Amino acid sequence: MRIITLNVNGVRSAASKGFFRWLSIQNAEIVCVQELKAQVCDIAGEISSPGGYHGYFHCAQKKGYSGVGIYSRHKPDNVIEGIGNSEIDVEGRYLCMNFGRLSVVSIYLPSGSSGEHRQAAKFHFMEQFFPFLKKLADCGRDIVLCGDWNIAHKEIDLKNWRSNQKNSGFLPEERVWLTRVFDELGFVDVFRRINQEPEQYTWWSNRGQAWAKNVGWRIDYQIATPEIAGKATGVSVYKTDRFSDHSPLIIDYDYTL
Repeated sequence: MRIITLNVNGVRSAASKGFFRWLSIQNAEIVCVQELKAQVCDIAGEISSPGGYHGYFHCAQKKGYSGVGIYSRHKPDNVIEGIGNSEIDVEGRYLCMNFGRLSVVSIYLPSGSSGEHRQAAKFHFMEQFFPFLKKLADCGRDIVLCGDWNIAHKEIDLKNWRSNQKNSGFLPEERVWLTRVFDELGFVDVFRRINQEPEQYTWWSNRGQAWAKNVGWRIDYQIATPEIAGKATGVSVYKTDRFSDHSPLIIDYDYTL
């Protein structure tokens, strides 16, 4: 089973850059996307249901903002939009599909980089989301949480870590929180379980020559419960083509829906 996750930075923009043409030859069972920047009425044609996939979406109320989606080859048993917190759910940040004992989630944590008010909103989201994650960890299901977590966990996960220690996405409080997700709740960073190499990034600033010089951050994850994490057989970040300022994170699992 192949799962792909990508922050598309506008699903219509990614479509115009060939994302769905690329996807058609990836043999993925499930594809999670974030930052749709679209309303349900904007999602039509190949964006709604690319060849062979069922598409489901949780859009933000604010136009041109946030939003998450999941494409699946198999029709899910059920779909859950949001975490049941209206303050958070209005921003379209959580979508879950259930298939038998497997749950796959498309998740988009807030970015705090635009100012103190958004960093405060990010901390509030993290505070509200942690007990929700604990319930997921304790429910006994196989769970894969895919998406843009907007946190680089360790120094290896961004190029210029020394100069970013006071910047959103690499703040000590954010990193400690993500460590708690792994150490206290038992979730696994699937990519790092297999690949411990440096300079493995999923996002690059559009400023300067960040992409050309590989000055990036690893902020996109597939974070899973231990049993299914242990079934991961291969991981990669696709960088041949650019569909967004992020790159697709691809993980294969020895797992059958």
